[in-house]
Amino acid sequence: MSATGRPEIEIRGLHKSFGDNEVLRGIDLDIAAGEVVCVIGPSGSGKSTLLRCVNLLEEPTKGQVFVGGTEVTDLDVDIDAVRRRIGMVFQQFNLFPHVNVTENLTLPQRRVLRRDKARAAEVARRNLERVGLADKADAYPAQLSGGQQQRVAIARALVMDPEVMLFDEPTSALDPELVGDVLAVMRQLAAEGMTMMVVTHEMSFAREVADRVVFMDGGVIVEQGPAEQVVGNPQHERTRNFLMRLLDPAAAEQPGAEGTADGPDKER
Repeated sequence: MSATGRPEIEIRGLHKSFGDNEVLRGIDLDIAAGEVVCVIGPSGSGKSTLLRCVNLLEEPTKGQVFVGGTEVTDLDVDIDAVRRRIGMVFQQFNLFPHVNVTENLTLPQRRVLRRDKARAAEVARRNLERVGLADKADAYPAQLSGGQQQRVAIARALVMDPEVMLFDEPTSALDPELVGDVLAVMRQLAAEGMTMMVVTHEMSFAREVADRVVFMDGGVIVEQGPAEQVVGNPQHERTRNFLMRLLDPAAAEQPGAEGTADGPDKER
């Protein structure tokens, strides 16, 4: 629970439609302070849309979202103030290509938090050390591997001193050999007690790090519980089918396979 005694993230009756396509169909979910929740499910299940609704990158059609006790979905909320408390890491790194790593980390601090140049540089240096990239402070994004760029993106989120971190498939754009370093940084954040909501297909990470795994399909939460239960011994047939296809992609070609990536409600 947060200092107020409430969950750090509260989602109540959340719906989201894009035209006639209802992507989220009434989501209720609480995430406690310091909890790591991994959200899994097939493409089109609504995972990324759910994540983006938490900081209002997508505006819900109906329902409420609270972060740290503040209603994000309140029409009168200062959404910029709320977003300062939420770090977000995307599939793509979204670094500024024309400035070096240090400037990628200092610019948002100076513009949003109004930190002076020296203070911003110190916070940037400390967080680059945190992700193992202190030696890349003067490098430009194009000089870094994909995994290094993603670790810089994590550091950029951390310099804003967030209370919550949201990860949207942070390793999906990486070559397999680069995934490990990014997951190691995320494991360290979890060990430090960061509240994290992670959309991922990395089942080993979910099993090892998550306090809870949430399986979504068709815009609803089908099953949730401890990682060992949901990943190791799923109770719902849809969960079992998804995990079977994830471990054995050839199974997705079998007749009657549900929730394939190219289905009609492919996720936005």
